[in-house]
Amino acid sequence: MGKNKNLAAVSLRKLAEELENVNLDRLEDKAIRSITADSRQVGEGSLFVAIPGLTVDGHDYLDVAVKKGCAAVLVGKGRCRGWKHAKVACLEQSDPAKALGQLAARFHGHPARRMCMVGITGTNGKTTTTYLLESMIREAGGNPGVIGTVNYRYNAVEIPAPFTTPDPVSLQRILAEMAENGVTHVLMETSSHALEQKRVAGLRFDVALFTNLSRDHLDFHGDMESYFASKKMLFTEYLKEDGKAVVFCDDRDETGTDWGHRLLAELQADKALGYTGKKGRVLLDCGFSGTKVAVQEARESLGGTVASLATPVGELQVRSDLVGTFNLKNLLGAVGVGVALRISPDEIVAGLAHAQHAPGRLERVPAPPGVSVFVDFAHSPDALANVLQTMRRLTKGRLLVIFGCGGDRDRGKRPLMGKVAGSLADVVVLTSDNPRSENPAAILRDIEAGLLEIALPRMRLEALLTREAQQGYDIVPSRREAIRETIRHARSGDVVLLCGKGHETYQITPEGRFFFDDRLEAAAQAAVINW
Repeated sequence: MGKNKNLAAVSLRKLAEELENVNLDRLEDKAIRSITADSRQVGEGSLFVAIPGLTVDGHDYLDVAVKKGCAAVLVGKGRCRGWKHAKVACLEQSDPAKALGQLAARFHGHPARRMCMVGITGTNGKTTTTYLLESMIREAGGNPGVIGTVNYRYNAVEIPAPFTTPDPVSLQRILAEMAENGVTHVLMETSSHALEQKRVAGLRFDVALFTNLSRDHLDFHGDMESYFASKKMLFTEYLKEDGKAVVFCDDRDETGTDWGHRLLAELQADKALGYTGKKGRVLLDCGFSGTKVAVQEARESLGGTVASLATPVGELQVRSDLVGTFNLKNLLGAVGVGVALRISPDEIVAGLAHAQHAPGRLERVPAPPGVSVFVDFAHSPDALANVLQTMRRLTKGRLLVIFGCGGDRDRGKRPLMGKVAGSLADVVVLTSDNPRSENPAAILRDIEAGLLEIALPRMRLEALLTREAQQGYDIVPSRREAIRETIRHARSGDVVLLCGKGHETYQITPEGRFFFDDRLEAAAQAAVINW
């Protein structure tokens, strides 16, 4: 998915039709060959959009953009006053970030309008849900494209994802490529950052799914109310007037709040949003009981999930190799979207059965005889609790968990994750995750505070793992060593969980970025033991 060098120039006046309060008659027309908010990407004929960011203000780079040959700039309200560059058109908008998305969509001919758009938001479950829906849509004869945390993919094209939701210019370019190559449905993970920063401006979704909400990203949002407000925008600002909202309920966070039920109630209460159930937007709730998509019976094992689900299109007998109650929640949400998309019951069931496993989401990896080793992306207190509670029920021997926390991120969740791990696992091994610019030892001390709160004893890892019926924790800063020693001393019946990094193939430290893959490290240790 590279730059399309064959894009024709677009009239500035045509682009400006997307914007509010622009006098087109007084606007000097220009041929716009590219749009960017990055002054480093400006070239001849560019439209440069100056966006105030968290650390950098694009308005400080207007002179740079002019010198590099831009044809026009778009700035904040009142910023064109005194504009000195007569050969460069200047447009004003009260919200340049929103304008960037609108302009990018128009520049590429609104590609999203040629496809069915499905937006998925929530703290956990987004990635797994895209894999489930991708399989269901293929069963129904569609051609899905996915924009998500692991990668951006369609047909045989697949590239790693630098961000869950790309910047507006990249996003519209990717959507245009998908539309040109026959994609019928786009499954997009819409992060709270993307919604807050207007990266999806210029898009309207046919279906939107809310998976859940629990503590995460509070370094960006500040508190849970702001985090929730960002997620809610998908359903209030970006869903089509006749779109369908699928909301998973019955999922409480660490404080006992069911954000799904709250979202459902607020959408129903605001009559201006048009969630009437007759004409306009439609609400479809999912949960364990008392919802339109609900569980009648379910059986879980380390081999997968079998469930009977009640739905508006009849009872469905679902089978999946996904493990755990939290994955049953993902299955319910995916079924809700399938119903909203009018996929037939048989195609929904077949799609779930044949779905590819999402990389790094409770992914089983090679292990020594009798031992089960899983890699999971859980990096928030709620996600860690979900996977540990599931494995606790299914583990015959000991439950061993290896995890850390990322640096330069919400510090408040670190002791919470330590407390969760110490309460649910038999052995906790604290190790480095992506410390980024922080001191790894300081991060580990923050996590350890949660273990000390519940008085879990600390012991040397080898002693901890070789003694009978011993519970406790140790700190092993080297992630490679932590994985090696834990798997080496695991016994038959034990389950080893490597949490936090999932599909990631790198580790970011104060010294730089290095290749590291939990799955390969675990498999390498298993191979040595099996040999």
